[in-house]
Amino acid sequence: PIPSSARSRAGEESESAAAMSHRRRPHAAGPPPPPEEGGGDPSPQSPGKAPRIRPWPERRVLALALAFRAVNALLVRTYFNPDEHWQCLEVAHRVAFGYGHLTWEWKRGLRGYLHPLIFAALYKFLAFLHLDTPWFMVMAPRLLQSVFAAFGDLYLYKLSKLIFNEHVAQWTLFSQLVNWFMFFCITRTLSNSLETVLTVAGLYYWFIAIKSSKGISVISKQQASSYQSPHSRKVALLIAALACAIRPTSAITWLYVGLLDFIYIKSKCRFLFLEVIPLGAIVLAATTFLDWWMYGSRVIVPLNFLKFNLFSSGGDYYGTHVFHWYFTQGFPSMIWTFLPLSVFGVIKSREWRLSGLIAWVLGVYSILGHKEFRFVLPVLPLALMFSGYFLAAMSQFKGKNLHGKRHFSRLQLSVILLIITNVPMALYMSLFHQRGTEDVMFYLSKEAHNGRVKGVLFLMPCHSTPYYSTLHSSLPMRFLDCTPSDNKGTLDESDRFLMNPLDFVGEVFGNLSSFSHIVLFESEERHVIQLLLHDSFQEVRRFFHSHFKIDRDLQSSVVVYSRRDVL
Repeated sequence: PIPSSARSRAGEESESAAAMSHRRRPHAAGPPPPPEEGGGDPSPQSPGKAPRIRPWPERRVLALALAFRAVNALLVRTYFNPDEHWQCLEVAHRVAFGYGHLTWEWKRGLRGYLHPLIFAALYKFLAFLHLDTPWFMVMAPRLLQSVFAAFGDLYLYKLSKLIFNEHVAQWTLFSQLVNWFMFFCITRTLSNSLETVLTVAGLYYWFIAIKSSKGISVISKQQASSYQSPHSRKVALLIAALACAIRPTSAITWLYVGLLDFIYIKSKCRFLFLEVIPLGAIVLAATTFLDWWMYGSRVIVPLNFLKFNLFSSGGDYYGTHVFHWYFTQGFPSMIWTFLPLSVFGVIKSREWRLSGLIAWVLGVYSILGHKEFRFVLPVLPLALMFSGYFLAAMSQFKGKNLHGKRHFSRLQLSVILLIITNVPMALYMSLFHQRGTEDVMFYLSKEAHNGRVKGVLFLMPCHSTPYYSTLHSSLPMRFLDCTPSDNKGTLDESDRFLMNPLDFVGEVFGNLSSFSHIVLFESEERHVIQLLLHDSFQEVRRFFHSHFKIDRDLQSSVVVYSRRDVL
């Protein structure tokens, strides 16, 4: 018998769980039910009926994830999205060292300082140890992010084990580590990467909180005793608030999660006024005062961010996609060959709650005109969890009957297919595709460290390279501006340069002698090479960038020109 005090504590956190029984098969999340009278075997629909699997200690899972993500971070040497540098590391470098470029978003109060300050602290630590050398300035931020990513892997493993079982958790971890886009993106210093980690961790604690004392919920009676945590829902809400502070659009995820349970909670006032509002207010107040201090003025970043991106469609300035892009192109490209396994896993598991969350996030983001892969990164691990479910279901057929060998070979073929379609792509995208803009800044940082750079001009589309956060020298630099204009149809410097490179350089910069180095793509080099030679510049380095066309002309290489007198 359970003491009445324990029942009362468990009851508070499980008010919403009873409502889930009509949305989920009773055995979908836990051990299989006992065989029916007469000796009938349970249906082989759930991986819970697979042979007993030896559990992996969580410390071992974390150690594996830490080692894997560290190697992952060291292998990511390509350029993906400007925000990785310009909205995080560049700001962090300015905070830590006093110089660095702030883009127009920071001048309008659209970005919060919480995320960049994490890496500013890292930069300060490197400087204190005299390790702020070119290599450490490039790799240390990604290695720090790899630690966060490893904890995200651990919490995805724990979430899969909580909702399904150990067998599914192991295959989910396999899916997470093998998926090409997760390898390509999760160790980058994008706010979306940290948001993804926080989302998975928050969901883990949230699902603990909604367990049912009757065992008909997200976990069984046997698991409930080991997962019991009276503060788990508060922890989940705190993590959710931090995710929203780092990325305000994370509220889309947590609005679905919260409302789905709020409907069935009996003590709605207690939940709302003693948990949600106090925790949300504390995090909002802390981050708001932090932003006021850093900005030097009273700025409410979440309000400005949502107003610009959701209500005024300001992001459309950077391009738009068709409504169905996330469903037909974006998300399928991210999940890649795991897609059919994930779809089968959703159908087979009947775990509509999390599959509904994936559909909800993709659907809401589809309303916005401006779409990017990274926006829906937080739900990619959830989709991979369903892939893990189906792989676990496939593996259970081994030795079941005369056709067991054939079924097991299907699992082997599936694993081989997933590896050969994801690992080469992950390595190619991380090591080769668009690496020239990263390599050129690493080269310039070493040259500047040795005193051989006086000033740099980037004749390429804005934000094509990292900036001071990689150069790490307070030297004059100039790039082509692309700040959105209030007047529609007004061309920015990047557009004007691409339309007529030679006339633009002559009109805007005139004599180029104030710069010691000029960086440009090969596709624009042929238009201005005579001007560069006339102003006593000569080619010093050429870095491979891409094998195929991306947005504009083929940007196959990045070229560095230097003044002869500097050489």
